[in-house]
Amino acid sequence: MSTPTFDQLLEAGCHFGHLKRKWNPAMAPYIFMERNGIHIIDLYKTAAKVEEAAAALKSIAKAGKKVLFVATKKQAKQVIADKASSINMPYVTERWPGGMLTNFPTIRKAVKKMASIDKMTKDGTFDNLSKREKLQIHRQREKLEKTLGSIADLNRLPSAIFVVDVLKERIAVAEANRLGIPVFAMVDTNSDPSNVDFMIPANDDASKSIEIILDTVVSAMAEGLEERKAEKVDTAAAEGEGAAPRRERRRVRKGEEAAEAPAAEAEAAEAPAANATEE
Repeated sequence: MSTPTFDQLLEAGCHFGHLKRKWNPAMAPYIFMERNGIHIIDLYKTAAKVEEAAAALKSIAKAGKKVLFVATKKQAKQVIADKASSINMPYVTERWPGGMLTNFPTIRKAVKKMASIDKMTKDGTFDNLSKREKLQIHRQREKLEKTLGSIADLNRLPSAIFVVDVLKERIAVAEANRLGIPVFAMVDTNSDPSNVDFMIPANDDASKSIEIILDTVVSAMAEGLEERKAEKVDTAAAEGEGAAPRRERRRVRKGEEAAEAPAAEAEAAEAPAANATEE
């Protein structure tokens, strides 16, 4: 797992915070200095926090759990969609559907509705509808796809969420906090990090800054997934090796039993003869 260097973070513009008048005092420990009325983030602390978050996300991915990526701001949408889909993780880049975590069963119903529309299209039911009904269903499907298409495979609550800009995604953070779901987030100087479990102090407005942080955490998660796959292969191989001796032992036992059977029959046949002689 490789973490970005100080120079790489600097080049990506991760150090640029917000105007001094917009700052949140809770971010004071992560601010290095002020320049031209703008706060500068301490990139040494950013690097340390990225490494910490990446290690935690790697262990979550290795355990086979899902992480939900959330970013609805324009600069982060495409980056989040590309990176999350590369490791088959769910993501939200459109408007956050209120109650998505706290009212998860209702969201699952909407996803199932989308699946039922797809089924209608495949089995020919859709062809029997009128033109107006087809149009209504098609529009409904498009709307569902836009908001929920990226979480169609999320069958249970995620084990963690990764947020870009906790101020903009405060509803998502609040829902995760309420359910005790760990929150990983990029936090700028104008935000409150108190509701975040693994915070990464960094510029959350520049696409390059967002990309370098996401590159790191996603590559760490990809490593975790690869390790999980390798462990499964090793376990299957070990079980296969263990099964061979067990099969061999069973064959030996069967052979012994087969050899013992005629002997037992012979003894049983000799017993009446012996009894007759004694009489």
